[in-house]
Amino acid sequence: MTGALAPGLFAGNTILVTGGTSGIGSATATLFAELGASVRVLGLPPADPGDLPTHERVEWVEADVTDSAGLAGWIGAAGRIDHLVNCAGLSRDRREYRAESWERVLAVNLGAVLVASEAARERLAENRGSIVNLSSMFAFFGSRDRPAYSASKGGVSQLTRSLAAEYAPLGVRVNAVAPGFVVTPLARGVLDDPAATEAVLARTPLGRLGTPAEVAAVIAFLCSPAAGYVTGAVVPVDGGYLAC
Repeated sequence: MTGALAPGLFAGNTILVTGGTSGIGSATATLFAELGASVRVLGLPPADPGDLPTHERVEWVEADVTDSAGLAGWIGAAGRIDHLVNCAGLSRDRREYRAESWERVLAVNLGAVLVASEAARERLAENRGSIVNLSSMFAFFGSRDRPAYSASKGGVSQLTRSLAAEYAPLGVRVNAVAPGFVVTPLARGVLDDPAATEAVLARTPLGRLGTPAEVAAVIAFLCSPAAGYVTGAVVPVDGGYLAC
């Protein structure tokens, strides 16, 4: 899974991944561990226990990121933090037009990003570390089927730029990735609908869906010294979907 990333690239580093129990978060935690880091994952149990990262250098702490005081406390007790990856995500599709679902999705996808970032701020500054947030292609355009998800991811992109400006004097870089259609539990609505999948592939120049590992590799790059002059960026990882 490490691809072109150098073995041992993150040896001696401690990485904190919120929402790292499935999908892109799980793949990210596993990749950092394979690259030598110690990884602490915060998140709720996945629907499929097989989605959990199993690498020996990955520790899982069960946590609800919408518990702001708990989230800040867990991060404060984590000790050294070199990089923070905010991957916790939720979509409730058309139910997001209801107030309860709207508020829950924004709390998970957007509110928790600020809480985690602020809680890790001083530790990251000590190590001139970085933050990578999980945005989405829906940050670039709306979705009639998932209004809260789209709004939250647009917020993540703008929050990323704001935090990049705020944290730069501390030596902390802040970036985001914006995945397109990736094979994860969150994409089941598309994956289980052949017509929807066909429409996605017809617009995607690379002609296929992405994998969590491909997004994880870009996250690792953004945390690496190779991205030392990159901050405030929102990087699409979408097979060219946004180019069409």
